[in-house]
Amino acid sequence: MTETVSDTQADIAVVSIAQPLEMIADELGRSFAEYGFAVIRDHGIPQDLIERAEAKSREFFALPEAVKRAYKLEGGGGARGYTPFGTEKAKDAEIFDLKEFWHVGRTLPEGHQLSEFMAPNIWPDEVEGFEAVFSDLFAAFETAGLRVLEAIALHLGLERDFFAPTVEDGNSVMRLLHYPPLGPDAPEGAIRAAAHGDINTITLLLGAEEAGLELLTKQGEWRAVDVPEGALVINVGDMLERLTNGRLRSTTHRVVNPRGEAARRSRYSMPFFLHFRPDYVIEPLASCVGDDEDAPEPISSHDFLMQRLREINLA
Repeated sequence: MTETVSDTQADIAVVSIAQPLEMIADELGRSFAEYGFAVIRDHGIPQDLIERAEAKSREFFALPEAVKRAYKLEGGGGARGYTPFGTEKAKDAEIFDLKEFWHVGRTLPEGHQLSEFMAPNIWPDEVEGFEAVFSDLFAAFETAGLRVLEAIALHLGLERDFFAPTVEDGNSVMRLLHYPPLGPDAPEGAIRAAAHGDINTITLLLGAEEAGLELLTKQGEWRAVDVPEGALVINVGDMLERLTNGRLRSTTHRVVNPRGEAARRSRYSMPFFLHFRPDYVIEPLASCVGDDEDAPEPISSHDFLMQRLREINLA
């Protein structure tokens, strides 16, 4: 069977979230229902912070392999610190992804009731200012994510702030990604990120301007996601799909290998996986369940996360 790939931009919403959310909520909702993806401009994350974060990410990944591996936490499922190249595999994939990454999570005060679910962050001593920059970026991502969730709530006919308590102190994770240049020794069939769906509530992605990100449409075609400079790509995760009983789609997507000159250079990006609180019970919204429809059983956000992590070789 020949795979169908279209270079044409899917009809994905590209909106500014600086305008009143009531004006864009249904456009975003339509895009999430059809494609599981949208693109937002004017997201509020300062450009100078993005540039400093990109520089710090490059600085870390340029460190010697032995230095980076010293920050790999055994038994932590990759939730904090460094995950080496060749570790993560997409669900049902036979070959590992061609990437390495670093995870920054939420910092909770000592004695917090959710501390058992979130390990303390670790920080590389070799990169000056790393902790300050990425702590600021984590907070900025969260602010932008909350605004997107407000728009989603309006689209679903919920109170504007419906999601605020569901994600307060949630187990959100920021990932610094490095896809190294493609070498001749790459396993046959391996790509930078094999087809997968995200586990979390919504994902906010910085650094997708370079070609490679593709989504799988309802018609079974791979579509390139075209991203304006400085914009954020937003996609629905499995948790939000479950909460809306499939009304909003967690779409399969991938990052394919570039060709020509682009294959000989690194690619960097920074996704922010916004999560519900670990103790939040994901129970499909009554408004999203028809009279003759079945709905998945309620499950805590933490149990759902652990189930999925085991499937992708991270737990």
